[in-house]
Amino acid sequence: MTERITSPQNARVKQIKTLQTKARARRGERRLVLEGVRLISDALGQGHRPETVLYLPERVDYDLISRLQSNRMTSMFTTTPEIMRDISDTQNAPGIIAVFPIPKPPLPASPRRMLILDAIREPGNLGTLLRTAAAAGVELVVLAPDSVDAYNPKVLRGGMGAHFRLPIVDATWPEIAAFCADIAVYLAAGEAETAYTSVDFTRPWALIVGNEAHGAGDTARQLPNLTPIQIPLAAGTESLNAAIAAAVILFEAARQNDPGR
Repeated sequence: MTERITSPQNARVKQIKTLQTKARARRGERRLVLEGVRLISDALGQGHRPETVLYLPERVDYDLISRLQSNRMTSMFTTTPEIMRDISDTQNAPGIIAVFPIPKPPLPASPRRMLILDAIREPGNLGTLLRTAAAAGVELVVLAPDSVDAYNPKVLRGGMGAHFRLPIVDATWPEIAAFCADIAVYLAAGEAETAYTSVDFTRPWALIVGNEAHGAGDTARQLPNLTPIQIPLAAGTESLNAAIAAAVILFEAARQNDPGR
């Protein structure tokens, strides 16, 4: 019989709350929390298995529960709506929450399509950027210093499984410079002489997308082999959201590499 958790003082409840709210805990424990059937099912589909699952018997998808119970390494617990609301990061708590190890997909030896994110602060934007990168065939996402934690609950929801589909690494600017030593580097900029449609994305490249409010910082702009590129906008339009700008450029790169898209 599945054990039932009813106390907010339970150690597993406390662990989940800490992982939901503290980036340092997520990094230290190498754990993340997924909420809801869709995200958990997607992670399972990518071959990942949770360590701990809490669910509401009256609301759960029992096909998913059956899949989870087939792994003996997963600890399964029923709980109460009050506990679920307490540990959820959403306004409308789901019927299931799971703790997974942070994925460690293998890094490509020589990535040909790389996205570098410079001080992206909004969790929703970062989640959308990761989801877009995965859909556009990016091989590696690099988070420059001062970016929001990639495993923040809002980033995980916005990423819609991207964290389990592509490598995501944190890096210093010297490390980023080393990554980019032998490839073309493009910077999404509000103003530039080069339009994104004139770039040859069939050769290895890295795209830098900067902070939502201030764009890329001075350190990013000092990378060797850097070419600012712009998306031509209608007159009177100030700029595009960072995630939208990245999507436009990344899917142009994908189109060039696969004209049938």
